[in-house]
Amino acid sequence: MPPKHTKPSALSSSPANAQSSFSMHGIGVSSGIAIGRAHLVSNALLEVVHYQLPQHLLDNEIKRFENAINTVKKDLERIRHSLSKNAPAELSAFIGTHLMMLADKSLSEVPKDIIRKEFCNAEWAIKQQMDDIVEQFEAIEDAYLRERQHDVVQVVERVIKVLLGHPAPGQAEIKQNESAIILVAHDISPADAIQFKQHNFAAFITDVGGVTSHTAILARSLNIPSIVALQRARDLINDGELIIVDGTLGVVIANPSAEILAEYKLRQEQFELEQQKLKRIKSTKAVTMCGTAIELHANIEVPEDVAAVKASGATGIGLYRTEFLFMNKREMPNEEEQFKAYKQVAEAMHGLPVTIRTLDLGADKQMNPDAVSECANPALGLRAVRLCLSEPQIFHTQLRALLRASHYGNIKILIPMLSTLSELRQTKLLLERAKLSLRKQNIPFNENIALGGMIEVPAAAINAEAFAKELDFLSIGTNDLIQYTLAIDRTDDAVAHLYNPLHPSVLKLISITIKAGAKLGKSVAVCGEMAGDAKLTKLLLGMGLRQLSMHPSNVLSVKQQILRSQMDELNSNARKVLHHTDLEKIEPLVAKFNQY
Repeated sequence: MPPKHTKPSALSSSPANAQSSFSMHGIGVSSGIAIGRAHLVSNALLEVVHYQLPQHLLDNEIKRFENAINTVKKDLERIRHSLSKNAPAELSAFIGTHLMMLADKSLSEVPKDIIRKEFCNAEWAIKQQMDDIVEQFEAIEDAYLRERQHDVVQVVERVIKVLLGHPAPGQAEIKQNESAIILVAHDISPADAIQFKQHNFAAFITDVGGVTSHTAILARSLNIPSIVALQRARDLINDGELIIVDGTLGVVIANPSAEILAEYKLRQEQFELEQQKLKRIKSTKAVTMCGTAIELHANIEVPEDVAAVKASGATGIGLYRTEFLFMNKREMPNEEEQFKAYKQVAEAMHGLPVTIRTLDLGADKQMNPDAVSECANPALGLRAVRLCLSEPQIFHTQLRALLRASHYGNIKILIPMLSTLSELRQTKLLLERAKLSLRKQNIPFNENIALGGMIEVPAAAINAEAFAKELDFLSIGTNDLIQYTLAIDRTDDAVAHLYNPLHPSVLKLISITIKAGAKLGKSVAVCGEMAGDAKLTKLLLGMGLRQLSMHPSNVLSVKQQILRSQMDELNSNARKVLHHTDLEKIEPLVAKFNQY
């Protein structure tokens, strides 16, 4: 086992302690083990200083800022064009997001106004604007969307590096005397990661980030071990130090002893062997040992993610988040823009199911980044379906686009955050209105398009049978369901340890929903993080679940668990788990599931 985390006070920069072994714990966002030398990536934001400029130099400073923006744009475009055809689809999409941010006036124009008003240097101006934008993101309750603040920071840091005269990542000098290089940074942008790839990096570790950050998604798509939220890794680890990254356990070990190093080399070999074995089952159908078929679908954010879905062997898309079409824009995406994005995915899946979730933004997540909305508790405010119903024209536009795209593939519509039947009935009326408008224009669409609802509010789970009567299918969003049920923000360090998918109340709500679907013959899926956790697969199957949707990188490990499952045994074990009301008794029972 890895050593316990050494207290920061025991870590000094003295030569005597520089070679001491210590471990750090963070959030493992991509499984695997990497052993290599640390390469520290500079944090330009920490180097920014403020200084005053005389008025006659302001125009030159603004020109210097504009040149830096243009340099970064060209650099990102060059990186995107240099991507190989076999590169994961996420890479191009992430760079496109950063280019879109650079083109936004909040980053390209507002800093100029700050320079003029405050007579300050460009580095300081763009950092002040970044801080304002990040503060708005901090107010967002949805963890996935809140993580987008890191993209803003990454873009700004790239501009500041140019202003400070730092070399581009691709030009950075990296020692090549080791076969494996581990990037240690406060944060790593996807573009930087791509640049570093030519240097044979083996893992990412960062001080900040979460399971839904772009760095995490990128690491998973590349199958690179990665740990985020280490807080002080950049400060405590020295450049060139030998470190071990255990992405499965979320542990980093610096300067390991010979014994620990030998143990982890063995673990690394075993993990890599298992990964090779997993590839063999890509085309194998997800069927239990007793012949029960399970549907394995994948979650996507942008159309380009379809490539990763196909590579995973998933048999459909269980959750297409549409928020990225709306975020970081001052104008709403029009019907044609939305239609093309949905149509692209539908056609690429060649008739396989594509479940598209309608807009899941809220009062705290303004589509216009300049807009500020005050909300005491955004998670409980005007968001998701509530927002769509309060903005019927926006909803109408999206529903028309979805219906039009349904003519080109097997599209299903999923409504987020339903809590009352009246919300569902209003939605169905608006859907009929959109259908009617298309009929009048003789625009083809699937008249029998399936409509589903997300069960992510306890009220909806308790009343799941009533929702199932009026819907074609249900999809359990476990991330929000856990958060709302336990009253815990999983991104809050002070209470994150209490966020547990095995809490008996959470399991009971999931069970209620699955039984409601079974009773009425409606399919029920899980599309939250629980679906992609192979340690929970057998429990969910035993509870009656027959469809799971997850990040593409998790499909094969979940499929492996399915192929090893015997339903009679799982059903019996699941009943035992659901019988318990004590979390401490549930956890060891679930652990036993995976021993068979």
